[in-house]
Amino acid sequence: MLSQRIQNIDFPVFGRIAALARNKDVIRLDAGEPDFPAPALIKDAAVAAIAADYNQYAPVPGLEELRRGIAAKIQEREGMVFEPLSQITVCCGATEGLAAAFLAIVNPGDEVILLEPAYTVYTPDVLLCGGSPVYVKLSPPEFRIERHKLEAAVSPRTKAIIINSPHNPTGRIYSQEELSVIAEFCLRHNLIAITDEVYEELTYDGVKMERLWKIPGMEERTIIVSGFSKTFSVTGWRLGYVVAPVLLSRGVQLAHNYLTVGTAAPLQRAAVTASQMPADYYRTLAALLQQRRDILLDGLRKVGFECRCPQGGYFILADCSRFGWQDDWSLAQYLIEEIGVAAIPLSGFYKKYPADNPVFLRFAFCKREETIRTAVERLQRLKLKVK
Repeated sequence: MLSQRIQNIDFPVFGRIAALARNKDVIRLDAGEPDFPAPALIKDAAVAAIAADYNQYAPVPGLEELRRGIAAKIQEREGMVFEPLSQITVCCGATEGLAAAFLAIVNPGDEVILLEPAYTVYTPDVLLCGGSPVYVKLSPPEFRIERHKLEAAVSPRTKAIIINSPHNPTGRIYSQEELSVIAEFCLRHNLIAITDEVYEELTYDGVKMERLWKIPGMEERTIIVSGFSKTFSVTGWRLGYVVAPVLLSRGVQLAHNYLTVGTAAPLQRAAVTASQMPADYYRTLAALLQQRRDILLDGLRKVGFECRCPQGGYFILADCSRFGWQDDWSLAQYLIEEIGVAAIPLSGFYKKYPADNPVFLRFAFCKREETIRTAVERLQRLKLKVK
């Protein structure tokens, strides 16, 4: 009795790992959710909005003050001007923003290029719209965008491509050279680009966050998706936004209207406060996360994992091949049941995991230092598997 589009999708890997870890003494380095508190200033703003009875519907596209705050922040940081009322939509998380973006542009039969490993909502979103995902695999250990692979994937039915930088799960920030390849590809084949930038403020070691939509010709064909959840440690608030050219933005707003009617009004009031945070807040947060990244990175390497240092985001991707497991899922189960640490198998980010890929797990470092150090202590019990 279920629709075909629902039968073609399943719940993501995160829920399966969470279920295995439930009610066990397990340190959760699987989920991209901080275990430290959100800034008091924005929590107080949310409480004040609720107390002031700001509890009815907000405008469907989002509070005007919030959309103006988002536009002002983009202009200050990137020098680009977006009209807040016609080009910005506040959504129930970046996830809903992505769904609204796909609904706005994808017709049944359209193809959308996804770069694998791909965040787990992209494929289901395309399928729910009646589209067809086409996968371009990024090769480890570099996971770089390669022109010849893009060209092999394009067809007359290709409508769009989605990219994610800083990238989940690899932690890469795509270089200007790689984004130029994407831009030239989109312009030559008349494609729309969706760029998932939810980790945009979390960059490390002075690596610059390059923007696809600043390349000449791309502003008119790029949908930007971002949010507040990661930057302000409020993943449960579900606050995201979409920035797009006027015509595409209208499509996003229509889809958003019929998906959710609108985003929680008191939390939008708190997001107005968040949008006005000074630059020092972002620098301090990035420095704190870089420090915790380094603690986990050093610990994983001492245990015996091979890890590339992530340039941004919340995650370290660890090559676990030397420990003797033939697949990442079995190792993830073992870590939960025997070691007491949860991580995400990289295979959960693929439609079909390449047979020649190493065994990878994704570990989150958006945690308190105490949490990370305890997890590393436990991981030191991991031994080479006897074959």
